[in-house]
Amino acid sequence: MKEKIRIALFDDNKKIRTSFSAMLEGISAIELTGVFSDCYDLKEKIEKSNPQVILMDIEMPGIDGIEAVKQLQLNFPEIKILMQTAFADDDKIFRAVCAGASGYILKSTLPSQIIDAIVDVYHGGSPMSPTVARKVMSILQQFGREEETTPAVDYKLTLREKDVLGCLVKGMSYKMIADALDITYETVRTHMRRIYDKLHVASMTEAVALAIQQKLV
Repeated sequence: MKEKIRIALFDDNKKIRTSFSAMLEGISAIELTGVFSDCYDLKEKIEKSNPQVILMDIEMPGIDGIEAVKQLQLNFPEIKILMQTAFADDDKIFRAVCAGASGYILKSTLPSQIIDAIVDVYHGGSPMSPTVARKVMSILQQFGREEETTPAVDYKLTLREKDVLGCLVKGMSYKMIADALDITYETVRTHMRRIYDKLHVASMTEAVALAIQQKLV
């Protein structure tokens, strides 16, 4: 039997918690191990629910989602965190990504796309809603312009690796990249591991920032 992805949900809105819980519990590949309305006693809640992926709301009472990400990165670095919010606020997106969030989706995202994002982030992807992706790309492009005096380096990427990296720069998820390049999801993951290794980076944000800065795609 295929192992289920263990999910913990954090959201202070009861209606959203109820609707998201119902959606997640209806997916056979997912096991909802914890539903929480705040991030107080975060370490204890995570130890009790033992999730592999966390759906984290940004707007939380007391300890907000971004501060929670920082705590999670410190105590549970292996857990993937998918941020969710109602609005694509530039400052919050930037702070969430810098804090260590693995992905960032809007609450208005279709249920099927939310499930895809969960699976994607579980397998090492960095899914983002299109609106969020455009804002992240804008932030990173600005970073690239500020650092454009950095000498170019030959990272010896293959043509296919450049294709995959180019899709990543456009904000595409692993699933979207697989469909666009007519390759399997696992092949995308293999390419990404090699890209990370060649670029000497450990995250999607670093890979995209370097790709823009060095004009690799």
